[in-house]
Amino acid sequence: MPIPKDYLTPVRLSAKDKTLAQLQKWIIEGTMQPDEKLNDAEISAALGVSRTPVREALQILEMQGLVQMFPGKDTRVTTIDKTNILKLYPTLAALHALAAETAARLIQPEQVRQLHELNDFFAKHVEDNDLYQAVEYDEKFHNMIVDISDNPYIVSFSSSLQMHIRRYKYIFLKRPLGESQAAAQEHREIIGALEAHDSEGAAHFMKKNLLRPLEQIQQIL
Repeated sequence: MPIPKDYLTPVRLSAKDKTLAQLQKWIIEGTMQPDEKLNDAEISAALGVSRTPVREALQILEMQGLVQMFPGKDTRVTTIDKTNILKLYPTLAALHALAAETAARLIQPEQVRQLHELNDFFAKHVEDNDLYQAVEYDEKFHNMIVDISDNPYIVSFSSSLQMHIRRYKYIFLKRPLGESQAAAQEHREIIGALEAHDSEGAAHFMKKNLLRPLEQIQQIL
């Protein structure tokens, strides 16, 4: 299992958290391929940590559905069923619609300004055809609304779904999906509804934004 030497080490993290973050990144981006066997001794040597945090991280990754552990045998990166993406997007859309509905009652003017700023960065990277960076700002935009909703369960479930969607984009599609100026306009519609404290409108526009990529996905599949 070739492990890159030029990874960015997260700062101010425990050994377990550092290991978890790095393994998540390698699995999502395809550095560690589906069905690849993982060796905890090799990982611990590469990351400069003991085998205990590696094993703890692998256990969390198994709960997240990114690895499968076979006691007494081996641990492998989970394979990808490309049709699962048709289940992931509607689930994420429902969660984020609930977040937007709740956030519309709680949002403050400064948060509205920050959302506009994130969307401006998103639109700029789309215009420059820097789609991977656009993905980062798209997720920051949506995650901020989830945070404003002040619901830790939405935060937790949303994070897990986003990991699997991102992995699908990187490994199966080999490219981002759904990042366009149309998405930037949809973000503006979401912000407008949030600023007006329109819970129903915010939920509607959020679903519209997150379900649009399904049209592209169905064509690809």
